[in-house]
Amino acid sequence: MTSQVDLPRVLRPFGTRQYRWLAAGLALALFGDGMWLIAVVWQVIDLGGGPGKVSLVSGTTAVGMLVSSLAGGVLADRVSQRLITIGLEVTKLVAFASVGVASMAGVLTFGHLLAAALLSGVTTGMYYPAYSAMLPNVVEAAHLQAANGVEGFMRPVFNQAAGPLIAGAVIGLAAPGQAIVLAGIASVLSAWCYVVMGPVARRHEPTDTGEVGAIRGVVTDIAEGVAYMWRTPWLWATLFFATILVLATIGPIEVLVPFALRDRAGGDAGDHSLVLMAFGAGAALSSLAFASIPMPRRYLTLMLGIWGVSSVPLVAMGFAHSTWMFVVTAFVLGVLFDGPMVIWGTLLQRRVPPHLLGRVSSLDFFVSVALLPLSMAIVAPVSHAIGYTATFVLAGLLPVPCALVFYLAARLWRDEIEHPLRDEPVPVVAPDTAVSATPRCDSELYQ
Repeated sequence: MTSQVDLPRVLRPFGTRQYRWLAAGLALALFGDGMWLIAVVWQVIDLGGGPGKVSLVSGTTAVGMLVSSLAGGVLADRVSQRLITIGLEVTKLVAFASVGVASMAGVLTFGHLLAAALLSGVTTGMYYPAYSAMLPNVVEAAHLQAANGVEGFMRPVFNQAAGPLIAGAVIGLAAPGQAIVLAGIASVLSAWCYVVMGPVARRHEPTDTGEVGAIRGVVTDIAEGVAYMWRTPWLWATLFFATILVLATIGPIEVLVPFALRDRAGGDAGDHSLVLMAFGAGAALSSLAFASIPMPRRYLTLMLGIWGVSSVPLVAMGFAHSTWMFVVTAFVLGVLFDGPMVIWGTLLQRRVPPHLLGRVSSLDFFVSVALLPLSMAIVAPVSHAIGYTATFVLAGLLPVPCALVFYLAARLWRDEIEHPLRDEPVPVVAPDTAVSATPRCDSELYQ
C-alpha cells in the first residue's frame, strides 16, 4: 500500500479519502462556474446587450461577492464549512437552472439574469472562506502547499478552460440557455460530492457568541478579523495591493476582451473560449510548478514580485489584432496571476490562527474584490473615452509601482526572514485515513 510520503509532493493530499471528495466537489463547482462565466456574457449579447449591460451583469456579480464575503467568513468560523458548501451549490443550481430554462423557453428577462448574477456572486463570496477554512481540517499542514497548488491547477483548468470550452461549444451548437442548464447540473453534482465526503473534524471549537445578539455577534467577529489584519503587515500590504490590481485589471479582462476580440479580430464565442483556455493553461502550469517545490525562503518577495508585474502583459493585449495574440497574452497573464496564489493560500493557512482563518479568508476575498464593481462599472466608459489600446496600457502599468510601495511600507523582506515557513516533517498516513491529529500551528507563525 502506498503511503503519502511515497507520492510526489503535489499528489500527497490525495492520500486521504476526504480530500479526494473535497477536490472532486471543487472541480465540479469550478467547472459549473466556468460555464456560467462565458455563457452569461453571450446570453446578454443574445438579449441584445452591449458592453454596458455586460458590465452591469459583471458588476452585479461583484456586488454579490462583496456583500456576502464578510458574513461568509463569520459563518465559516461558527458552523460546519462542509454544510455551507453544500447549501451554496444547491443555491447555484436554482439560479442557473431557472435562467437556462427561461432562456430556452424564450421568456428570459434581463432582470431575471441580473438576479441570477447576484446569487452567483453571493455564493462565490461565501464559498472561498468556507473552503479555505475547511482545507486545513482535511489535510496535514505539511501538505497544504500541495493542496493549494491543486486548487490553483483546478481553478484555471475547470473554471477558465474546460468550463468555457464546453460552454462555447454548446453555445455554438445550440444557445446560451443550454450551457447555463449544464452549469446548474455541475453545481448539484458538486453538492453531492460534499455530502459523500462526510463530516469534517475541526481544529478548534466554533466561536461561542453566548448571550450576544446575532447582529452584534457578527459585527464583533468581523471586527476581530479586521483588528488582526491591521496589526499584521504582510496581510494588509498584500490585500491592499490586490485591491489595486483588481481595480486595474479585472474590468478590462472580463468586459473588454470579448468586444476587443470581436471588433479587432472578428472573434466569436469559440475564440473567447480559446483566450480563457490559454489563461487557464498558463495558470495551471504555474500552480503545479509552485505546488511541486518547497516553500521559498523569500516567499513574500517572490509572491509580491511576480504579482507586481503580472498586469504588464495587458499592454500587449492593447495592441493585439488577431486571435493568437490575445491567446498568447492570456497565457502569460495566467502564469503570472495564479502561481503566487499557491504561496498566498498556504501563507494564510499556516500563519493565521485557526479560529480566525474563516474571517481572515473572507477579509482576503472582501478587500481583494472591494473595487471589483467599480472596475466593471468604469471600464466601458473609460474605453469609450480613450479607446481599447489606452485602457489596456493603463491597466497594465498602474499596478507595477504600487507593488513596490507596499513591499517597502510593510518591510516584507524582513518579515519573511523572521517568520520562515519551512516544510514540516511529513507523517506517514494511510491512504484512506482522514486527518485526525491537529496540525502543528506554531504561535510564532501567528504574526
